[in-house]
Amino acid sequence: MSEIKRANAIELDTHSLRDKLSQLASRESIHQWDLGAACSTDSSVQIDRGEAKQMKAAQRSSITVRVWNNKGLVGITSTSDLSEKGIEKALIGARQASDFGNADDVPAFSTLAKSPLPKLDRPLRPAQGIQRMLEVLKEAEADLLSRHPSIQSIPYNGLGEATYERVYLNSDGALRQMKRSQASLYLFARAEESGRKPRSGGAIRLALGSHDLDVDGCIDEAAERTISHLDYQPIDTGCYLVCFTPEAFLDLIGAFSSMFNARSVLDGVSLSQRDTLGKNIAVPFFSLHDNGLHPAHVGASSFDGEGTPTKKLCLINGGRLENFLHSEATARAFGLPPTGHAGLGAKVSVGPDWFEVNKTEGQNSANTHLQHSKSKETFVLIEGLNALHAGVKASQGSFSLPFNGWLVMKGEKVSIEAATVAGDIRTVLNSIVNMEAEQVITPGGVSPHVWVEGLSITGEA
Repeated sequence: MSEIKRANAIELDTHSLRDKLSQLASRESIHQWDLGAACSTDSSVQIDRGEAKQMKAAQRSSITVRVWNNKGLVGITSTSDLSEKGIEKALIGARQASDFGNADDVPAFSTLAKSPLPKLDRPLRPAQGIQRMLEVLKEAEADLLSRHPSIQSIPYNGLGEATYERVYLNSDGALRQMKRSQASLYLFARAEESGRKPRSGGAIRLALGSHDLDVDGCIDEAAERTISHLDYQPIDTGCYLVCFTPEAFLDLIGAFSSMFNARSVLDGVSLSQRDTLGKNIAVPFFSLHDNGLHPAHVGASSFDGEGTPTKKLCLINGGRLENFLHSEATARAFGLPPTGHAGLGAKVSVGPDWFEVNKTEGQNSANTHLQHSKSKETFVLIEGLNALHAGVKASQGSFSLPFNGWLVMKGEKVSIEAATVAGDIRTVLNSIVNMEAEQVITPGGVSPHVWVEGLSITGEA
């Protein structure tokens, strides 16, 4: 019987897959192996002025097989062929590749690959189908265009839904499997007024299924953001008190996530070193967790690429660096258990799941009066950072980024025509003067509005 059932979606039969791999490995005298597999069925629509611009549906599948040879070296093969023959070729190919494995960096099975998994409440949602999604997106576009005469087009938009499955197996008896459904909607509007530069704004929504998407909220946010930037003015270059929206601050932290990445530390491309653990790197009232299990994290997984259970991990507590993100190999180098942040490969990647920024319990700033919606001080409110890949030097800590935002004076917001914000992430973390009380859930994490003193803003004509 084939490992793959082909119906409305690709589906993995994990027990049959494990049995077949065990038989093949025994036949080929392979004693240690593991496998990561992923399958997805997704569909999406895009439109342009009420007409379908792109409608697509796809089924995708991939497996990655690792084999350890008698010398302890690892070979790896990836393929999209999940048939019996394809898996056999991948296993044999990985064994052959192991002859050329790197003896200086040999991964092993995670010590937690068979530990109990956390429970996640992520029920599968039924798909609406392309035709219904097309109707919803057409209605959303028409509604957004009607919100203001200056909104001329919605050049970037999309509505999609997907179901996907992940599996991890190894020769030591580990068997992990998860199934998820997910949907997304994004609307990015462009407004033009005579004699003025075009302005834009957008919003995104995620949910377990397309039925659950907050379409009206997405339209409202995209319209509000776009309209709020129509009346713009240049800004003088100088140092300003800056308030980051939750989305903007999470983007900035994410751009420097190598600070918390043990792989980056070992490779010498992180701002942190081994001995940075336990040192103060931020103000005392700032704390940061990586929480892949947060209830609002739509794409949550209960295990990582090596089968290690996902967990909430404290990275910064009271301004002090507490932990790094680990794979099995980096954890072994530090003499620690893995943290559930690994991919799967010959040299395993490490990455964060979902950042949670919050105020340290029992700690407060001296500037709790700073509130983005009420403060009468002069400050810059940064809504979104742009060019994060080009404008960030993660291993040095510096950044210079164009941004969308407003200059706020005595409670009045004026959109900034064009400007960049520059600084050093270490200085930013130690120059935070307030974190507002309200935690805001975003597609990429949760954070309050964060206030930073003395950031350099360069105005551009």
